[in-house]
Amino acid sequence: MDKIKIAVLISGGGTNLQALLDAQKSGALFSGEIVGVVSSSPTAYGLTRAEAASVPSAVVDRKKCATQEEFEKQLLAHLTGYGAELVILAGFLCILSASFTSRYPNRILNVHPSLIPAFCGKGFYGLKVHEAALAYGVKVTGATVHYVNEIPDGGTILYQKAVPVMEGDTPEILQQRVMREAEWILLPKAAEDVCVRLLKEKKEGAPA
Repeated sequence: MDKIKIAVLISGGGTNLQALLDAQKSGALFSGEIVGVVSSSPTAYGLTRAEAASVPSAVVDRKKCATQEEFEKQLLAHLTGYGAELVILAGFLCILSASFTSRYPNRILNVHPSLIPAFCGKGFYGLKVHEAALAYGVKVTGATVHYVNEIPDGGTILYQKAVPVMEGDTPEILQQRVMREAEWILLPKAAEDVCVRLLKEKKEGAPA
């Protein structure tokens, strides 16, 4: 069966990558196949997860690239090499330019650990999001999966799931709950939905 080729971009532990790999193994992610992982950091544990799943991986070290253009050129080279048709940002901490995102219109997905438009945009990533949510005193937070465009966290929303904030939560405890109850559920579901759409478009666009 034809499957959509997925490349996953990571920067750290790769827990969302693991959720995608697990979904692929269980059949929940059926219409797509993870064909490559690219990390912006050479020390990202997500690279170990990719290796354990026998998925090819590469590193484009953001710190060693003099410019955004150079960084994205190297990224694109790997994505092209993998034949990626869908790009998923799974804890990828680098903002992508308009020239990059325009190459994959409605083909780049991101999971963000809040209910957008709350606690999102430039500077809101990782624990910073949960610190902000607790400081503001919200009673409900969650996660959002959205398409990526040139505006940080500004693309069309696909899925959101609310997660309660509990008394005594620390940013770390809240982060774990949001991942477990929202991110790891929403991201594979959205990936499958987009792969189904892309397969349909391919089929409809194929010459008779």
